[in-house]
Amino acid sequence: MRRLIVAAFAASLSLAGAAAVAFAQDAPKVGVVVKIGGIPWFNAMEAGIKEQGKKLGVDAFMIGPTSADPALQVRAIEDLIAQGVKVIGVVPNDAKVLEPVLTKAQAAGIKVITHESPSQKGADWNFELASSTGFGEAHGKLLAEKMGGKGEYAVFVGSLTVPLHNAWADAAIAYIKANYPDMKLVGDRYGVAEDVDKSRSTALDLIAAHPDLKGFLAFGSQGPIGAGRAVEERRKTGKIFVLGPFSPGQGQKLIKSDAISGGFMWNPKQAGEVFVTLADRLIKGESVKEGDDIPGLGVIKPVGNDIIVDQLLPINKDTVDDLAAMGL
Repeated sequence: MRRLIVAAFAASLSLAGAAAVAFAQDAPKVGVVVKIGGIPWFNAMEAGIKEQGKKLGVDAFMIGPTSADPALQVRAIEDLIAQGVKVIGVVPNDAKVLEPVLTKAQAAGIKVITHESPSQKGADWNFELASSTGFGEAHGKLLAEKMGGKGEYAVFVGSLTVPLHNAWADAAIAYIKANYPDMKLVGDRYGVAEDVDKSRSTALDLIAAHPDLKGFLAFGSQGPIGAGRAVEERRKTGKIFVLGPFSPGQGQKLIKSDAISGGFMWNPKQAGEVFVTLADRLIKGESVKEGDDIPGLGVIKPVGNDIIVDQLLPINKDTVDDLAAMGL
């Protein structure tokens, strides 16, 4: 009897394993290429991708390059095309560099979804959880309030070739210029905010070169972290204000010490879920049109191939613990 039970159990395990393999083979594949792997923002996005994939029966996975190099994203997308995935998602480092390979994916019958890249050529759809103007102006207004409407400030972006970061910067700078004429921008902008070490070293250089510097506006999840560390090192807490989107879990101590003064974000885990939700709809041939109520986005009103909603979350001392507890 014992042998029969063991044999039956082994058989059940074999069947379960075979079923899992069959599911993996049959489930449509969705690969999402992000800017860079191994940082909290995209770790949270990966969790959303995997969880929503399991929920919808989609083999969804994320590829995170080792650096924010557009060439690495091109290589990853080429590999996904070769695999014959159904949908490719991308958070572009350089919108123009990716145009040819995204067009190639579409020509192969693969649907393309982008995020943080409005009006992306080669994409079927691009989605944003915050409008570029609203996001930029919210940060510009908060920086002006912290600085008392006066003084010098610097702007970081993830890269000079990331359209959305630069659109945020444009909106913030325009808002400050129109409403706070006593605030002066130092230089133009610095493409370092996807690298914590470059953000820190650039901030240290700017602090040394500009004694009247009072603010950093950093668009890119590593920018506020690096600039905040520089402010702490130079003992400028309360004198230089650092604002921007960042992962609350990574910046928790810095915001509590006032090395980072605050910012706004959207939920990157939610963005990961939206990638898979949209992919699932496209695979099934379901509509993506004005009036559709799509989980994670709500009722949408696309403009061209852009789906833009405003779901800003403030990051400050009152909210950072709860946001970090969500795994963000």
